[in-house]
Order: sequence, then structure tokens, then C-alpha cells
Amino acid sequence: MKDFNIEERVQRAVDNFYDGFNCAQSVFLAYSDIFELDLDTAKKMSVSFGGGMGKMREVCGTVSAMSMLAGFRYPVMDAKDQDARTKNYAIIQKMAALFKEQNNTIICRELLGRLAESDTPAPELRTNAYYEKRPCAQFVEESARIAGKMLKGELE
Repeated sequence: MKDFNIEERVQRAVDNFYDGFNCAQSVFLAYSDIFELDLDTAKKMSVSFGGGMGKMREVCGTVSAMSMLAGFRYPVMDAKDQDARTKNYAIIQKMAALFKEQNNTIICRELLGRLAESDTPAPELRTNAYYEKRPCAQFVEESARIAGKMLKGELE
């Protein structure tokens, strides 16, 4: 894993969001290169987690992105390796707790409140009005920072 600056990656994640990527992609793409993932593969891996998984407003996509990144930092390569799985799950729970400490929940619909109400899977167009009413850039920033600390081993 190559070295990186957390705050530069946080800014990259926020820029990704304002460039039109969903919340999960924004965080995941900010770090995917440190694992030598090509950008197209990283986009494909993370796209479905936006909007609380396919706009179902379940677990926040930024939390899902942190979890995906944890799989690269703390992989479970042997299905019977309980210690590795425990370490992976523990770091995910720690990251989720940090996010929840800042936002009271990890659930997209609760984070968005009334903005979460929708009866269509179609994402909203990314306009200035969209960005002005959404708190998602804040969640992208927080999760990118938490993920960076995890990737540097600062959360163990």
C-alpha cells in the first residue's frame, strides 16, 4: 500500500462528490489507487452502494465505502480464518461508531430526513440546488477522514 496524505484524500473525496459521483463512489475512489485498483473497476465496485444502497436509503453509502476499503486493508483470504474476520469486523464497527458519534446514525434515510422521501430509483440531477440542500458532502468528508485513519492503521 502506498503512502498518502489523509487531508488530500478527503478533499479528493469531496471533489468526487461535487463532480457527480455518488457518496459511496466519492469515498471509495479517493483511496482506490492505493490498492492499485484501476479507476473503472473502482467505479463499478462502488456505484451500487450510493443512496444507502441503490437509493433504498439504508446504510449510508459513505459507511459502505469505508467497509469496502477495510476489506482491502484487513482482508479475509481464508474462509476459516476467524481471527482475520474478527479483525475486519472490529474495524468496520469502529468506523461506523465514529461516524455514528458524529451523526447519530449510519442510516441514509435518517441522515437525510425528509430529503430521503422518494418513490423512484432515479437519482436526482446534480444541480447547484441539489448540492445546496444535501448534507452528503459533509458525510463524504467525515467518512473519507475516518477511512484514511483506518488505512494508516490509526484506529487499531
